[in-house]
Amino acid sequence: MRRDDICLYLSPANRAQLEALVTDRNTPRKLVWRAEIVLATADGYGTFEIMRRANKSKPTVWRWQERYLDEGVAGLKRDKTRPSRVPPLPRETRLKVIVKTVQESPPNATHWSRSTMAEAMGISPSSVGRIWAEAGLKPHLTKGFKVSNDPMFEEKVTDIVGLYLDPPERAVVLCVDEKSQIQALDRTQPGLPLKKGRAATMTHDYKRHGTTTLFAALDVKSGMVIGDCMPRHRAKEFLKFLRRIDRAVTGKREVHLILDNYATHKTPDVKAWLEKHPRFKLHFTPTSASWLNLVERFFAEITSKRIRRGSYSSVDDLESAIYDYLLLHNAKPKPFVWTKTADDILTRERRALNALDEIRGSR
Repeated sequence: MRRDDICLYLSPANRAQLEALVTDRNTPRKLVWRAEIVLATADGYGTFEIMRRANKSKPTVWRWQERYLDEGVAGLKRDKTRPSRVPPLPRETRLKVIVKTVQESPPNATHWSRSTMAEAMGISPSSVGRIWAEAGLKPHLTKGFKVSNDPMFEEKVTDIVGLYLDPPERAVVLCVDEKSQIQALDRTQPGLPLKKGRAATMTHDYKRHGTTTLFAALDVKSGMVIGDCMPRHRAKEFLKFLRRIDRAVTGKREVHLILDNYATHKTPDVKAWLEKHPRFKLHFTPTSASWLNLVERFFAEITSKRIRRGSYSSVDDLESAIYDYLLLHNAKPKPFVWTKTADDILTRERRALNALDEIRGSR
């Protein structure tokens, strides 16, 4: 193999860029010697001298000289892709893996893992993982769902989403619900503190000191929350909370309450109170559609931020923590923004119902 020494010209900008790469201690080693080859070539050194300086073979020196001539500095920064030594899986095999993942289950489990699918198909677990990643399949994950069978689903969704997106003027829209049976759990030992390389800890066992129920009303517009803890979850307590809302919302403004279909919200005593207070308008969510009530989002936040990882020696201790969270939340309230339109929700609902009908029909 013979080739005459080549000459190349470096612009001031390219020379400065290559010299910066060589002197930067964070530059990868392979990029450093590639830049040194080009710089030495531009300085007029012959091939053998460049080989000695870079400690590389003649074909390597020639290769990176040509790469620079073809692609400039950017060509030095990347390796050319090389075909894998392992031949790709046939398309038929990939399709079989996808079909088997979606339509079948292993004989001894409810879902496939990489190893069980690899054993069933006679390929490697890493190949199974690549196929699943490309197809967007995650058989190890599952999500809960429930499609509402409420015959008035469309009307209720349209009504409640309308209150979120276009609330009536001079009215208050409150999302009301109860977080019942909140346990005052006292951990048997103090948890270890957070430190480098270790998450915060808490014991798996605990002592129960009773329960409380949080009644909450979330103002859709402001994000403020009216909250009260009560020992039980009955119509009596719900009426007490309605009176609390009546006192909190001053004036003669209409109050629209978004509620679920719990029986305590529909007792004769509650209906009688509502007849005496006509400014209160109730809007019930569809059955199996508690996600439509924005206060559920507040319950998720108070659970994750204040309740779940706490340790409480009594119910009073738990309620003090809840009231403290409500106080801090209301000091800087931030409303939850509803973005889905009623048409978006109804379209997805119909698609889910059609999918369920197809599944039921195939059985």
